Amino acid sequence: MLEIKGLTKRFGGLFAVNNLNQFVEEKEFLGIIGPNGAGKTTLLNLITGYLTPTEGTISFRGREINGTPPYRMCRMGIGRTFQVVRPFAEMTVLDNVATGALFARPERHSVAEGRRLAQRPLELTGLWELRDLPASALTIGNKKKLELARALATGPQLLLLDEVMAGLTRGEIDELIVVLRHIHADGVTICMIEHLVHVIMQLSQRVMVLNFGEKIVDGSPQEVISNPLVIESYLGKEIEEGSDAA
Repeated sequence: MLEIKGLTKRFGGLFAVNNLNQFVEEKEFLGIIGPNGAGKTTLLNLITGYLTPTEGTISFRGREINGTPPYRMCRMGIGRTFQVVRPFAEMTVLDNVATGALFARPERHSVAEGRRLAQRPLELTGLWELRDLPASALTIGNKKKLELARALATGPQLLLLDEVMAGLTRGEIDELIVVLRHIHADGVTICMIEHLVHVIMQLSQRVMVLNFGEKIVDGSPQEVISNPLVIESYLGKEIEEGSDAA
């Protein structure tokens, strides 16, 4: 579904992403981990058109998408969340999500249709009962859920998640794990950046590890967390399967 070849992004003399080659298969769940500053969010920004590669190519379903603006990426079927959430504070939760549904579709729809399309994402994320509240009234955990609901309302084929669990309680994390399993089971391909290693272990079929903008490991979750390079650069110690360690 997604193919990245020789992807490089420089900011001055700094390599944020350096000669990255990676693929994502249809209906796969890929976890992306690495230290702060490893290039993870930069990679998502390159895929979704918020940044332009210095070198290399990104292809989605066989079509090169370098330089495609973000709104067109969205309409092609690439949805994403952002690490720092910025909902429309004075709009209701429902209308925030309806906006995502309407934005993603080139054809015109009524506001009523947008609100109808918003119902399922809000139910999935547990926000339906809060739909009439202004987004500013939500806790940070619920704002994270709102960010996910907005992305789901765009009808993505490929969903890119940037630390969607950050700020959630343990109970909310467990609930969202179930939600993401449902979304993946519905056929959505997911790439997720996450610092909670136990979440990556539970959800991902394959994990890529970045460090200083370069891929150092790509393999099954168990292979990755037992790899000496990953332990040294990121984990600090070996993590046992089933551990809740972050």
